[in-house]
Amino acid sequence: MGVFFTFAILMTLTVANDRSFAALQTRTYEDWILDAVGLFFQGVLIPILQLTVVYQLCHYLLPSDRALLVPPVVAFFLSFVFVDYIYYWNHRLLHSRWLWRLHVVHHTSTEMNVLSTSRNTLWTSFLIIYLWVHALFIYLLQDPTWYIAGVSLSSALDLWRHSTITPIPNSWLYRWLSTLLIVPQDHAWHHASSSVCGNYGANFKLWDRMHGTYYKSDRFPDSLGVKINLTLTQKLVWPWKN
Repeated sequence: MGVFFTFAILMTLTVANDRSFAALQTRTYEDWILDAVGLFFQGVLIPILQLTVVYQLCHYLLPSDRALLVPPVVAFFLSFVFVDYIYYWNHRLLHSRWLWRLHVVHHTSTEMNVLSTSRNTLWTSFLIIYLWVHALFIYLLQDPTWYIAGVSLSSALDLWRHSTITPIPNSWLYRWLSTLLIVPQDHAWHHASSSVCGNYGANFKLWDRMHGTYYKSDRFPDSLGVKINLTLTQKLVWPWKN
């Protein structure tokens, strides 16, 4: 519920901003379709698959007496920090020459917009570790409440970092948030037209700093997105054709 609330707030703020609203009005029919399908797939279908098919697969393959009793803070740490580090490497792998074609559609958006958060080729969702790891931990933990809280917060931050809703650079709030977290400016450079490498982190910029992939800038890049010569169907299903 918190994720949908975050989405509603960010969309309201986007519409209320004249520049962001003007950008919405110039979006193409293909942009709307790609983003609507992506949001439905990632926001509805994937969670259903996690809690049904993948969860039942864990039940079939793993011992039934699996219940791990861990303190709430540990459960939260697992989803918000540990899984975040795994995702950092997962994201870097998606930028490798082997998987880039499946991920490139995410980088076709020419604007930072909460609507484009889940834009991707549909097969990509099955290669993102969230689908598998979250279902596994929810199955293993005796009480997954705080693990799920971490998942929800990560999802809310994912929506936020794809938006332009951000504190003013050099403000105390910006300095406080940007010390640890990937803020929209950081992620915008990951989507910059000039470069689609670096700033792979989701929640924390620590991972990029540790592995030398962090690019720092307090402003947004001049242009976003990469151009690919694919039809709408190819972008959604089969992005290997030129």
